[in-house]
Amino acid sequence: MTADASPGPWQALALNHDIAAKLREMADLLAAQQADGYRIAAYRRAASAIDALTVSVDAIAREKGLAGLVELPAIGQGIGGAIMEMIATGRWTALERLNGQIEPERLFRTLPGVGPDLAHRIHDALHIDTLEGLELALHDGRFEGIAGFGERRIAALRAEVAERLGHRRIRAPASPASPSVAILLDVDREYREKAASGELRKIAPRRFNPSGAAWLPVLHAQRSGWSLTLLYSNTQRAHDLGRTQDWVVAYYHEAGGPESQCTIVTETRGPLAGRRVVRGREGDCIAHYAAIDSGRGGDDVTPT
Repeated sequence: MTADASPGPWQALALNHDIAAKLREMADLLAAQQADGYRIAAYRRAASAIDALTVSVDAIAREKGLAGLVELPAIGQGIGGAIMEMIATGRWTALERLNGQIEPERLFRTLPGVGPDLAHRIHDALHIDTLEGLELALHDGRFEGIAGFGERRIAALRAEVAERLGHRRIRAPASPASPSVAILLDVDREYREKAASGELRKIAPRRFNPSGAAWLPVLHAQRSGWSLTLLYSNTQRAHDLGRTQDWVVAYYHEAGGPESQCTIVTETRGPLAGRRVVRGREGDCIAHYAAIDSGRGGDDVTPT
């Protein structure tokens, strides 16, 4: 749908119902994967709120952007961002991730000037699969050194992604808050232990899975107000390096907030060699392990 095309009443309701159906599908997936009941209820409340609207969410988004969606009952920043993604692309990355259908390269190829090769580099080099994650990476310097992304292309992508996410002006997004490394390392430990013992539900990812086997374990957890979802990395690089049972991608958000992510790996060199490390937060990990080694303990971790 173009930015200046207004849907008729029937089309408006059809779009609303389609989005509500996806929100309910997410709730059902989370229930099947034994997620926290609050998250499940939040998606179902949002679905009911969208179904009850008499105007199109597309019209609200075009007029007021993300802020207009968040003004609606039961719609927080996180679900509002998901609705913006569905309006802009017709897809919802988080839902595709949990049902094993995610193909991040397809999402990135919808951006101007990004073909298959560049889309592959984005996903494999940065381990991101959402527009929100892409926007943050475009501003925090992670694109520096990635072949094919000069200043002009990065500036154009910043503008395009900001428009799709419903921002009313182009600006650098604030770095989202993150769980402590103690929380991330603790839930990483839980994930790997439960995956090894076969306790977790598994999905059959479409990518790099010609047999269609359900091999990828999923853990949903709660820690100190954070909702976290963990999966082993299913990138080309993880497969090439034999790290699909080591690299763990953690997706996290606070109640109603936007989702962010990080990757947790076993370090192979330096002072953290042999220990689990949150990529990009090595300094915090050094301090965390130093506290443990000295007998002072790491940061507080609230158990599930």
